[in-house]
Amino acid sequence: MSPKRSSHFVGLLFASMALGYGQGPLGAAAQQPYPNRLIKVIYSEVAGGPTDIVTRAIADKMSISLKQPIVVENRPGAGGNIGTEAIARATSDGYTLGMVLGTTLTVNPSIYKKLPFDPNKDFRPLSIVSTSGNMLVVHPSVPINSVAEFVAYAKAAAARKEPIAYASGGIGTPGHLVMENFRVRADFEAIHVPYRGNAPMVIDLVAGQVKIGFVTSAGMMDHVQAGRLKALSVARASRSPLAPEVPTIAESGYPGFRVENYSVMLAPAGIPEPIAALLEREVQAALKHPDIIERLRAMDTTPVGMIGPEVQARLKADQEAWAKVVATANMRLD
Repeated sequence: MSPKRSSHFVGLLFASMALGYGQGPLGAAAQQPYPNRLIKVIYSEVAGGPTDIVTRAIADKMSISLKQPIVVENRPGAGGNIGTEAIARATSDGYTLGMVLGTTLTVNPSIYKKLPFDPNKDFRPLSIVSTSGNMLVVHPSVPINSVAEFVAYAKAAAARKEPIAYASGGIGTPGHLVMENFRVRADFEAIHVPYRGNAPMVIDLVAGQVKIGFVTSAGMMDHVQAGRLKALSVARASRSPLAPEVPTIAESGYPGFRVENYSVMLAPAGIPEPIAALLEREVQAALKHPDIIERLRAMDTTPVGMIGPEVQARLKADQEAWAKVVATANMRLD
């Protein structure tokens, strides 16, 4: 090779290296501190529900703090599995995050024979963000006004070979799980009517198309206060401050009964730990804003912001507990 051609080759080589490793525009962008471009949060349920509202509110606060746009993308379906798989398959660079219901990670492994992700290996949990309760409601046309009357009503219907039908936002959603848990505890039969999300289910409940359901109490208060639905009980450890007259299931003859919903922010496994730690701090900071606190309070939702090993411990314990419930209620799907 002539000296002139050799010099030209070496020049091209160094130009190529400069573009790829920090001197050119692509390399320079890669070396900028995180974050330096848009962040996407995949939410594994339909838009408009309580957790969707929480996700968007937190994303707005984090966007301001991180000085980068954050968009929320809804990918519902298959009990949260579709969106959760998308999170698991995303690049582990901090630019694709996820928000899921805790049940997707703790219950779905027992319900579904095959999952398109491993809940224990494919994610780096960032935070248990918030908790909310479940409320047992009936349409006003149903002639019952307490948990005791509800159980008697359900058992009488089953004796007539006409089990009650109850609605939920879908298979594996909190409304489904809480009712199955309570059904086993109170020993009555029921038929599950799953909907594609909480919002359409509530519309049919209010219209009387279905007449019974355990629903997330967030967003239900207006319907209860207006008399469009009757609240019989809540499944949390304590009464809701928005409906203090409504007793808990535990107070209504079933001591220790307690089921709370919670949302989990995730990153794909392998995210650099400094980025994960930054995002954990950002979630906690967002949850401390007074307007976020008030917004959640109005939806009967409690900010949590749990991070670190506690999150993994909670998920593991709940996986084990729900596996027993699923087996007893025979909820497994092929």
